[in-house]
Amino acid sequence: MSRPTLARGHGRHYLFPIMTLTLDLTSAQTRAALGANARTPEKPSLVGLSREEMAKALAVAGIPERQRRMRVQQLWHWLYVRGVSDFSQMFNISKDLRSELDRHFTVARPEVVEEQISNDGTRKWLFRFPPRGAGRPVEVETVYIPEEGRGTLCISSQVGCTLTCSFCHTGTQKLVRNLTAEEILAQLLTARDRLGDFPERDTPDGAIVPAEGRKVSNIVMMGMGEPLYNFENVKKALLIASDGDGLSLSKRRITLSTSGVVPEIARTGEEIGVMLAISLHAVRDDLRDAGADQQEVSA
Repeated sequence: MSRPTLARGHGRHYLFPIMTLTLDLTSAQTRAALGANARTPEKPSLVGLSREEMAKALAVAGIPERQRRMRVQQLWHWLYVRGVSDFSQMFNISKDLRSELDRHFTVARPEVVEEQISNDGTRKWLFRFPPRGAGRPVEVETVYIPEEGRGTLCISSQVGCTLTCSFCHTGTQKLVRNLTAEEILAQLLTARDRLGDFPERDTPDGAIVPAEGRKVSNIVMMGMGEPLYNFENVKKALLIASDGDGLSLSKRRITLSTSGVVPEIARTGEEIGVMLAISLHAVRDDLRDAGADQQEVSA
């Protein structure tokens, strides 16, 4: 039943109807309908875990200790060499174990909201990831740039940014949250899916990609966010991307771009070992110093 209610605002009074909805919670049918609409818990992903973390996850799922090392090797191969995103495609693992893994975990790709392709072959994907504390799903962009002899993927590390660099559109957005190692790697895995860069995958008709070798030969951490303000997740993702038994990208073909987070620069060299690009922002020290002050305040 609707009834008018009085509301006040800026010295004026308004009448709004209020709709009252009554639910019979003693009805099994009503409870079943509400239960069907309840959000199911998010299954943890195996993507982005180190080998040690994956072994611990398998232990929680009840995999016997004597099998864990072998199972980790199998999963690592399927995820990062074969590019599989469904347990049902892991054919050297028993059907029963595949079902058990699927019950506990996920290896699915993220939602691709939009894909744009330019005349020169550049591709831009808009990815949507779960809220994970943000209150609502979040979106980030990833860009693929094909050139003669190489294909470069520009990857995001954060949703928004704490910095306010005037030349960067992300600087106009507030930081929402850091991306996880899984979400950073998911950008690379999905791009390779879309470009046919995994074994037994076809390159899309008309796609502009390098004539030989990998479609994604280089990655640059130059997307949304400051990578060194998400150090641990970026580190984990890049170490998996460069692992010789998986994606096996050369560290000399991975570049991390920073606005100049000095305390983390040495750690980057010692703990990650990839190429480093430092944005100087301007040609004069006074302008660079002013930019750094602004960034320090906003961080």
